[in-house]
Amino acid sequence: MKKFFLFSAAVLAFPVKALANPACPVCTVAIGASLGLARELGMEDAVVGLWAGALLTLLGYWTILFFERRNWNFFGRNALLMLISFGMIGFIYISEVVYTPIIIWHVFYLDPILFSAILGMLLFIYSQKFYQWMKQRNNGHAHFPFEKVVLPVAGLLIASIWLTYFPL
Repeated sequence: MKKFFLFSAAVLAFPVKALANPACPVCTVAIGASLGLARELGMEDAVVGLWAGALLTLLGYWTILFFERRNWNFFGRNALLMLISFGMIGFIYISEVVYTPIIIWHVFYLDPILFSAILGMLLFIYSQKFYQWMKQRNNGHAHFPFEKVVLPVAGLLIASIWLTYFPL
């Protein structure tokens, strides 16, 4: 047991650059597993879908940054990477969820999880655009620390509360 702790301390003492692939289907499987856990806890599927859509959008942004660092540029790259990243929501339907569409707000005929994932994706994108706009109007500086994190989380939290009290 002492050897394990000594090895762990040695590994932590010498941090190295970590390489990770942010666009992996493991994350979507984790989202699917969290959906099952959230169902056991009695949470609405739409709330989990909201956060899943935001997470998949964030993975798309990370992939775009990865391509930027490698100078891999081609026509329609950002849109394609975001489409592929968000398209990983399909793995949830393959493994965990049965697609059961309903009429939402008398306009849309979609599965509540898919609809709320699209809503979460759009909410995350618009909160990032809003942050960039606010930062630009403040001479390139954030108004407060971690503003870039607080805006999307606050937006998703408000939308989660809304979907909890007014389900689809």
